[in-house]
Amino acid sequence: MRNPNIEALLVRMLGARKSDFLFDTLNAPAILGDWETGTVTRAELAQAMNMALFEGLLARSPNGRTYTDEAVANGRTVYFDHGALRTVRWPHSGALPPGEAAFTRILRPLGFRLNGRYPLDKLGMTGRAYVHDDAPEEIAQFFLSELHPERFSTTFQQAVTNVIGASRDPLTPLAVSQLSELERDGWLPLDAAHALLPVIVGAFERQHDAPGVADYETLLAESAEMAWIATEGNAFNHATDRVDDVFQLSDDEKAKGRPMKPEVERSRSGRVFQTAYRADIVQRTLRDPDGNLTAREVPGSFYEFITRKREFDPASRRWITDLRFDAGNAQGIFKMTAGAPN
Repeated sequence: MRNPNIEALLVRMLGARKSDFLFDTLNAPAILGDWETGTVTRAELAQAMNMALFEGLLARSPNGRTYTDEAVANGRTVYFDHGALRTVRWPHSGALPPGEAAFTRILRPLGFRLNGRYPLDKLGMTGRAYVHDDAPEEIAQFFLSELHPERFSTTFQQAVTNVIGASRDPLTPLAVSQLSELERDGWLPLDAAHALLPVIVGAFERQHDAPGVADYETLLAESAEMAWIATEGNAFNHATDRVDDVFQLSDDEKAKGRPMKPEVERSRSGRVFQTAYRADIVQRTLRDPDGNLTAREVPGSFYEFITRKREFDPASRRWITDLRFDAGNAQGIFKMTAGAPN
C-alpha cells in the first residue's frame, strides 16, 4: 500500500529509487490507507520522517543494510518498532535547546506523546519513550534519552561544554511556524510539508563541529555514551525490527557470523525481549591540539531486534501489544556502542 502524500514527500526528498525501497521494506500502518491528496496529516508526516530516518540509519550501518536486504530478498518486511537517539541535558549547548526539548518540539506536533520514563542511572542518563497517538502499535516509537553531565566530574563537564557549546539550531523560523500550525490543526498543505520534512529530518544529525581529541578522550574515559554523542550527535543511535521470535533470530544471525550481542535482554515484565548487532565501526574526524583534523575509528550506529508479547487490556477488552520498554534492557542495549577502538 502506498499513501500518495507520503510517496510525494519521499520522492522529492530522497528520489524514486530510495522511496520505492522504503515502501517495499517497511510495514505500512493501516491508518495511512485513507488519505486526502494534497493534505498531509500529522500521521503521514510522522511516517514519512520515520521512513527517511530509517534510510539514513541503513546508510550508516552496513550490518543493518545487509540484514534488511536479506529480509526483503526472503519475502519479509521490516516492522519498524522504534528509533533511538541521544541528547545532552546541559545549559551550555549553543543555540540548540538542551536535552530532549530539541526533539519534543518536533515530536509533539507530529502526534507523539510521552509513554514512559526510564531511569538509566548506570549510564548517568534518563530515557523516555514517545508513542504516536493515532497509531501507537504501528507507527515507530522514539526512545529519546538525555545524558546528565552534572553526574560526572567537573573536567568531564567542561569537555561537554567544549564539544556542544556552540551547537546550531537546525529548525528555521519557518519550520517552527509550520510545526505550530501542524500541532494546532493536525495537518499541513502538501507544499508546506515538502518544505518541513527535510528540516526535521536534518535535526537528527550532529549540530556541533568535530570534537577535539583531548575532549573526546576525557568524555570516553567517563561515558562511552557521551563520547558517542561527541562524534555522532543526535543521529539515530539504532533502529529496531519487531520480530516474532528474537531468540531464534539471535541464533540464526550468530550462525551467519554476524556481530550479535551475546545474550538477549529480557524485561522484568517478561513481555519484551531485545538483542542487537554491535555498532558498526565508522571513521570520524577529530581536531588535534593544533586545530588539524585527524581520522579516528569510533563506534557508529547499529541495528536492534525486539519481540513484544501481547497483554489483555480489561478496559478495552482486547489484546494489545506491550509497547513499554525496560530500563535494564535499555542499558544492556546501549553497551553496543561501547568499546571504541583506538
